[in-house]
Amino acid sequence: MSGGLHYLWFGLGLLAMTGLTLGLGRWARIGLGWFPLWAILRAVVQLSVVALLLRGILEVPWTVAAFVVLMMSTASWTAAGRLKGLWRGRRTAVAGVLSGATLALVVIFGLGLVDFQVRYIVAVGGIIVGNSMSAATLAGRNFLRGSRARASEIEAWLSLGATPSRAHEEIGREAVRESMLPTLDQTKSTGLVTLPGAFVGALFGGASPAEAAQFQLVVLAGIALTMTVTGIVVTRLAARTPYVEGAAGQPA
Repeated sequence: MSGGLHYLWFGLGLLAMTGLTLGLGRWARIGLGWFPLWAILRAVVQLSVVALLLRGILEVPWTVAAFVVLMMSTASWTAAGRLKGLWRGRRTAVAGVLSGATLALVVIFGLGLVDFQVRYIVAVGGIIVGNSMSAATLAGRNFLRGSRARASEIEAWLSLGATPSRAHEEIGREAVRESMLPTLDQTKSTGLVTLPGAFVGALFGGASPAEAAQFQLVVLAGIALTMTVTGIVVTRLAARTPYVEGAAGQPA
């Protein structure tokens, strides 16, 4: 199949899968509307741009730093939009994403668990930053939901002279724990239930099964670290709020 026909067939197949997703969503009345299509179209545009950027980055290695900054900036911006309902949610999201992703990447490459090469920096960086963004969103939204559900408990703590951080402490712990459980469940089933993208990608890239497994293990440990740090930072900063979510006269 020629190059043009290959891309045409690929595009039609992608559109068919997305159309099936939309159809099932409408049939089940999930309420997502056209969002799945919009998400796929954005992914197509963004991945096309990234493919072109990576071609240049691999030829001019020093530009990888700018690419990592771009990833972190985009992740921070996305998470900030999701957490605008929190007190100082935007800056909280940015702090969580940057701290979690930066620490995990420094540890991974600082310990030499992955070679400090452009292709590995981009691959590992994209995975770590993406999961840091997800952790910020999940932990922040879980925290907000818990704060609203337990507003009377928070008020009781405050009436006894507790600080806002102490009054929200247990809610923050639960928010971080709940945000991490799906990822940890997937981690413990890796190899038995799922073959993660990093493992498969490494195999496709020519690595041996043992090397691919090592790479995937580093990625999994890095994801756990970045999600933990991000979740803690987000919930600890959010817990400093002077308001009681959902209480009369306060943000709800």
